[in-house]
Formats: sequence, C-alpha cells, structure tokens
Amino acid sequence: MQQTMEHSTAKHYSEADQSTQRLRDKKLGDLMVNKRRLVEVPYTASLAHTMNTLVANKVLAVPVAAPPGQWIGAGGSMIMEADKHTGTVRKHYIGLATMLDLLAHIAGNEDQLMDEGVHDGFDLDQKMSVPVSSIIGHCLEGLSLWTLNPNTSILDCMEVFSKGIHRALVPVDSHMDNVSGVELVESASSYRMLTQTDVLRFVKEHGSSGSELDNIMSSKVSELGAVTERVFAITDRTKVIDAIKCMRIALLNAVPIVRSSDTDNEEDHKQLINGRGRQAIGTFSATDLRGCHFATLQTWLPMSALDYTETVLANPLLAAFNNAAGSPTTRELVACRADSSLGEVIDKAVSKHVHRLWVVDQQGLLKGLISLTDIIRVLRLAILSEQNA
Repeated sequence: MQQTMEHSTAKHYSEADQSTQRLRDKKLGDLMVNKRRLVEVPYTASLAHTMNTLVANKVLAVPVAAPPGQWIGAGGSMIMEADKHTGTVRKHYIGLATMLDLLAHIAGNEDQLMDEGVHDGFDLDQKMSVPVSSIIGHCLEGLSLWTLNPNTSILDCMEVFSKGIHRALVPVDSHMDNVSGVELVESASSYRMLTQTDVLRFVKEHGSSGSELDNIMSSKVSELGAVTERVFAITDRTKVIDAIKCMRIALLNAVPIVRSSDTDNEEDHKQLINGRGRQAIGTFSATDLRGCHFATLQTWLPMSALDYTETVLANPLLAAFNNAAGSPTTRELVACRADSSLGEVIDKAVSKHVHRLWVVDQQGLLKGLISLTDIIRVLRLAILSEQNA
C-alpha cells in the first residue's frame, strides 16, 4: 500500500515537473500564432486620428511609424520594417503613443483650462490637430520601445516584463534568427505586439490543465511577495483633469477612487493621496477613457472622476463599447484579498482586462495593489524556484 502511494506521489510530481518543463520550453513564437496584424499610426497622424485608432482597435498604445533615416528611435532603438525579399527598409518605428500620452497632452495646461473655461475658451480641435510625433515621450512608456525575438523563451520574456516593460514588438520573420532576448535593433517584414496580458493569458491556459503549475497557482499572493503596499489614490472630489495630471506625473495608468475624509478639511483633491486604509469605491483608468470620442472631452474634463465612472461609463453606447472590449463598466472595483491565490488573481486580471488589482481587506479598505508586473515577477521566480528544487 505504501509503495503504491509513493509511486502515485512520485508520478504526480513527475507530471507536474514535466508540465512546468513544457511551459519553460515554450517560445514566444508559440504565443504569436493567432495575434492580429500590428495596429500602428504614421508620425504625421493627428492626435484626433490616433485617439480614434486606439478606440476603434480597443488598444491602449500604438507604435508610431516614420520614414527611415529621419528620426532617432525611442531610447536609441532602431526597429525597422523591411521588404521580405529585397531587405529594403520601408519604415522606422520611432516610439509608442499611449492613451495616457494623449490625455496628458489634452490636460497639459490646466491653468489655461481653468482660466479660460473648458467649455468656452478651450480649443480642443487645435490641441488634437498636432502630429502624434510631437507627444512621444511625454509619458515615459512612450520611450520604451523594445523587440523580443520569437526564439525567446517564456521565462526570459517574463524577466523583461517583470521590470516594468508592458509590451514589446515581436518580428514575424526576424533577420536575426539565432538571437533570443530583448533587442533595440531589429529588421523584419512585419511585427506583432506582445503584452503582459498575452503572457498571463498563455500561462492561465497552461495552468488549467490538471497538475500543471498547481503548487504555484494555489499559493497566496501575499506569501509570494506580489502585494505592493504603497498605493496612491484620488478622492471622490477629484476632477478628471486633475486626475489625469496626477497620473501623468506619477506615471500611473490607473488610480483607485477613495471616499474623501470627513475630518480632514485640508485634504487636497488635486493631488494624489496615500490610499492605504481608505475605503475604495472605484477606479479611474486610462482604459475607461478610450471609449470616449475626443469631441466629448470638453464635457467630462471638469467632472469629478467618480461622476465620470458613474454617469459617463453608464451611457448605453459607452457601456456597449466597454462590454465589447471586456472592460469593467460603471465603477466596478476589480479587487482581491491578500490571501487570494495567484491563480485567482491571474484569472481576474485576464478575464476583466485590467492591468492591476486593488488589494482590500474584509471592510473594503485598501491594503495595496498587485500589478501585472508584480504577477509576472513572482510567477517567474516561483517557476525558477521549483526548477532548482
């Protein structure tokens, strides 16, 4: 009987090891099979055109393409698209344009907006008519343009994404087939965009097959060290325009909305505050804003961020857009507990199409956050730990 149990246990661990080994053996090429064509904009595109491209394709960032030899790429990168047969360079990707870049540009001179009035003197058409090339790098992420070779392993990709890089271009037919890892120099006939969410979706699909990654996925996020205890927030009185300005300065794509303090009359609603221990009642995110056509911006800039999430997002047309994009509607709070399992957190992040989960206690008070970067970091370390064990 004991021999049978030992054999069964050994078989279980053997299958788990093989499953994890299979994941470790996977290359990025395996993730890119069903990825759609790259969504991009030319460097001459207006901000209005760029925002409409983001909205129409339900993405938060697009590469900006320019003629070769005229620009220095983001971070000194030289990522080129070349003819497959002749090798002639057709375009140079010079950086990323993100939704946060656009919003930061719109809300850039808040003193002018408040003095002239958002409705009367604010010339939104003029702001949105400038070329997208002029805003690259306004937010740091726009300068983070990388490529990952399709021969790169999943674990090596996780290492890159665990350092705060949210997305990378993967060449379909790299001219450097014997290279793996992250590159600033690349030439290929076409590319696909790989995101942190793509990696976690791939892991989620592999983690649902019996014993594979069971030990890791059932571990508590607090025990894995995934929870970041420092969490910045805005209050229910913070205006949309002030929230955008705060997010731009702090390089945040989303912030929790907390109830304003009844006792602290000096609380500054134009600034980020320490959200830890405060009642979380919603989320304000760049993702929420991608469903708005730029012509409606004048209406919601002076609104409170909470009113925006409760009224604008509840609009039937916008709610339909967010449902189609898989994004939360109204002020749904996508959260978890410190004792939630890693598998539960990954499932929520992927299914809800969010890039972070707020960590709350039983009373709904904020205790921290878990970003996709945090998830990928601890997941990679856990896989390597099991491998070494």
